[in-house]
Parts: sequence; structure tokens; C-alpha cells
Amino acid sequence: MTHANDRAVLVPWIAAIATFVLHLVANPHYGFFRDELYFIICGRHPDWGYVDQPPLVPLMSAATQLFGHSLVLLRAVPAVFAAAGVFATCRLVTAFGGGIFAQTLAAIVVAFTGVLSAFGGKVGTDEVGLWTWPLMALFVVRLTQGADPRWWLAVGAVAGISLESKYSVLFFFAALLAGLLVTPARKVLFGRWFAAGCGVAVLIALPNLLWQWHHGFPMLELLENGQNDKNIIPGPLLYFVQEIIITIPFLAPVWIIGLIWLLRAPQFRFLGIAFIVLIGEMLLFHGKHYYPAAIYPILIAAGAVPIEAWTRRASVVRAAVVVYAAVFGLAFLPMSLPILPEETFVVYAARVNALLHLPHDVLATEHDRETVTLPGDWADMHGWPELAEAVKRVYDGLPPADRAQAVVLGSNYGEASAVAFFTPDVPVIGVHNQYWEWGPKGYSGNVVLQIGGTCFSAKHLYATRTVVARVRSRWAIGWEHDLPIAICRGIREPIAAVWPSLHVFI
Repeated sequence: MTHANDRAVLVPWIAAIATFVLHLVANPHYGFFRDELYFIICGRHPDWGYVDQPPLVPLMSAATQLFGHSLVLLRAVPAVFAAAGVFATCRLVTAFGGGIFAQTLAAIVVAFTGVLSAFGGKVGTDEVGLWTWPLMALFVVRLTQGADPRWWLAVGAVAGISLESKYSVLFFFAALLAGLLVTPARKVLFGRWFAAGCGVAVLIALPNLLWQWHHGFPMLELLENGQNDKNIIPGPLLYFVQEIIITIPFLAPVWIIGLIWLLRAPQFRFLGIAFIVLIGEMLLFHGKHYYPAAIYPILIAAGAVPIEAWTRRASVVRAAVVVYAAVFGLAFLPMSLPILPEETFVVYAARVNALLHLPHDVLATEHDRETVTLPGDWADMHGWPELAEAVKRVYDGLPPADRAQAVVLGSNYGEASAVAFFTPDVPVIGVHNQYWEWGPKGYSGNVVLQIGGTCFSAKHLYATRTVVARVRSRWAIGWEHDLPIAICRGIREPIAAVWPSLHVFI
């Protein structure tokens, strides 16, 4: 007979396996996402860093494609992190004093919470945080409960891994430190092992930091350009509304309860304060609504504990709560995972927005990113193979003398990466983010096939520009719906000479 303690130990494993299977089945639909193609190409140029990201996600992405194109293998990586995040959340519930019901509820809510499910649904720099943020919280909670101080080394290692995935985790570190400093839990910071943990984090992150320093910190220029030209900056009220929406309004009460419970629990108050500080940082530095999202598993774990206590003598209520969370989680799942056919999704999304009385662009984070058909992320999973094949047809149709010197120029990293990934025999360069760092690759630029763009007409760089083809995709992102492919001839000066002035970091 299985005892309650044995079942409690099994819950995290069962929840993690179920989450992984869910993502393994649901993730590989539509097609490769713009950023996924870019990650793969970056990872095929191994380095300690890239203009717009640390190296971990690109290297993992490229590794999944070593034996051929596979969307299943690629998206199995975020599925693993989603599963690991659910596992860490269940263990955090235990650290908070919760039992089997609290673990079960927390696992369901984390697995189905929209923004967290989306992180586990496609490759992105946020996927690692699904696991590392609640894991760091778990380790720190254990330290405040009297665990061996050497566990700071584990915290430092996980922090370092996080930094090799996404820089914004620094805001979580600062918020967590602030929460510890203003509560009695600060005592865990005073000792050599905390310093040693910080040293481990710095040591792991140092190669990427040195890469950014060596290249003039291009990430800072990119962030500044995004704030000035690209990103939509919401006010505090809209930002809070966005946080409710991305965590699904019907499931968000769990993390809200968790926040209140943490703030009222002296031994865990530092985590509640950390959340408030983190949101304050996001508002101050104009972070996008999903930047702090990896903290929600921590709050959800906390929220499940008082819900368990309130329903201790009401098994029927507990069953109803679990069913409620599962039903609403499943109902909103198509908003975060690409499981519906496009036509069906359009109808479904319209009904969801009508139910919640939401304008279609309430969650928009960038100007002109949302389309009238599919949300930006879904749209960016369409049209790439067709684009690459159209470019290849134009390239192969060039006269031999032109083809010998021709190179494709992508107007952004998505277009360039699509050509590089789907038609690797076609040479491609670009001026967007990391592509600019790779340079013109020895091409004179005298004959260029440019996707979109105007052959740098503002710089009067080319003598002639002739549009020779157009690529149309119904479901693609707005600016990729109707792309011209132009042949630019007669460069007025070698492209290597003007390359430093062509870079676009955004």
C-alpha cells in the first residue's frame, strides 16, 4: 500500500511527465517560428555570445537539427523546460508546507497558464526561466529554513545558467535580493557561501559578458533602439491588466492569492516583496508584459497552499477546484499552443476576445506586429519555406556570371535565416542584429538579391533595382504578406566599405 508521503513524492514526477507529453503532442504545429530559425543559424556559428542574446538557446537549438530538419526535436527542448518548471513548482509547494492537493493544483495551473504554456510551446530565451526561476526560489527557501549554506553554490550555478539564456533574469536577481534584505531572511546572505555562490554565477556568465564587452555591448544599443522605435510602452494600469490576461483571468486568482499569502507569511515574505519589486522594475525600465512571467510559478505554488488549507475538510470542493482549473486551462490552451487549424483559430480567438471584451491588440508589445488574421507569434510560423524556395528560384535563374557573385540580402533576421535554413546552398547575408556582425562574407555586393527593402536607396548605393518576384502568404505577419524580391546591380562602392554604416540593431 502506497503511503501519503510516497504519493506526495510521486506527484512532481507525474506532473512533469504529463506536462512534457502535452507539449510534445501540441508544440510541433504550423511551422518554424521566425526566432527559432534565427536561433538555429546563430547556433551553427558557435560563439560565447550574439548581438541580441546569450549563447545557450542558440546552441541547444542548432543541436536539435544536426540530423536534419525536425520541428518535433526543436520544440522538445522547451517542452523539457516546461516539464522541469512544473517539477520545481511542485517541490516549492512542499517547501511552503503544501501537500498532494496543493501540488496537483499548482501543477495544473502552471502547465495551463497562458504565458508559461507559450514559453514551453516554442523555442525562445524565456524557456529556461520556466525551470530556473522556481528552482532558485526553492533553493533560497530551503536556505531560509536552515539548509546547508553550501546550497548557495547551487543557486549560483542555476543563476549562471539563467544568465546564459536571457539577460533580464538580472531583474529577478535584484528583486530577490531586495526581498531578502528587507526581511529577517537577510541572515542567509551573511556568509562566505553566499559570496561563493555569486562567484559561481559570475564565472558561468563571464564568457558572454566578455563577448558583449569585446563587441561594444551591442545588446544595450538594441534595447535603446527598441524603446525608441519598436516597442509599445504601456502605463501601469494597462501593464497590470496585461499581467492578468497573460496568466488567464480565470486562473490568475491562484497567483494573486499566492502573493497575498506570501506577504502575510513572515518566513516567505521576501518572495512577495520580490514580486512587487520585479513589477516595479518592469514599469521603470519599460519591460514587456512577459518579461517577469517566470516568477508566476512561484506565486502559483504559494497560492495552492492556502487553497489546500481552506478546503481541507471539503473533498468535493477540492475536486471542483481541480476540474475548474483544468477546464479553463484547456479552454484557453489554443491561445498559447498552436493546436487549432488557422481558420478554426481565427473564429476561436474572436470568441475569446468577445467573451473577455478585449481589443485584439491589448497584448501588443511592438508596433505593427499584430495582424488582422493571426496573432504575431502564430503568424511568424508561416511563409518561411515558401519564401526560401522563391528566393532559390530567382537565384538559380540568374545568368552564370551574375550567380557567381550574387548573394541574398535579408531585410531582417527572419528572412535571412529562412533562406539559410531551408536552402543552405544559397548564400545569404544581412544587416540585422547578429547577421551584421558576420559581415558581407567576402561578397562584393555588386549583385544582390534583396528580400523586401529598397537596396539601400536612401544611401544611393546601387545603380539599378529590379523587382523580379513577389512572395505572398495569407497567414504571415503583416509586413511579410507581400514581399518583393529585387535584384540590385551596380554597387557604387564595395559593400565592405559601407558595411559599418548599414547595421540595424533592434
